[in-house]
Amino acid sequence: MIDRDAIEARARLHAASKGTPFSPMRQRVLAVLGMSDKPLTAYEIAGEISDTRKVHGVEVYRALEFLQEAGCIHRLASRSSYFACDHLHGVGEAVVFMICRECGAVRETASELVTRGLRGAAKTTGFRPIKSMVEVEGECAKCAAAHAI
Repeated sequence: MIDRDAIEARARLHAASKGTPFSPMRQRVLAVLGMSDKPLTAYEIAGEISDTRKVHGVEVYRALEFLQEAGCIHRLASRSSYFACDHLHGVGEAVVFMICRECGAVRETASELVTRGLRGAAKTTGFRPIKSMVEVEGECAKCAAAHAI
C-alpha cells in the first residue's frame, strides 16, 4: 500500500517551490491514482473525476505533467498509463517496472545492475542518459500461483 499523504505532501511542496497552487484538479488526479491498484490512462482518470461537469483530457494531462515533474507519479510508456509512487528515486538510478499482463498490476524497483548495464551501453554509443526506466511485461506472483493450481 502506498503512502498517499506522503505523495500529496511532496506535490504540495513542489507546487510551493514553483510558486504555483496545488490546484483541486491536481489534487483530484493524484487522489484517483493513489487509490487505484493499477495504472490508469488520462481518459480513465477523467472519467473517474468527472462529476457535475465533464473533465477534459487536456486538464488531466496538465495535472499529470505537474505530478510527474514533482516525482509523485510514473508513466508507463508501453500502456500510456500512470500510477502513483510514494518514494524518491536516486539521481541516475534506473527504475524497473514489472507489469503483469494478466491483472495489470505494476511493481517497481531500482536496480544497480540494470543501471550499470544501461550506463555501459550508453557509454559505447556516446549517449548521455538523463533518466532510465525499463518496462518488463510478464506475470506477477499472484497470477502465476493462480495458474499453477
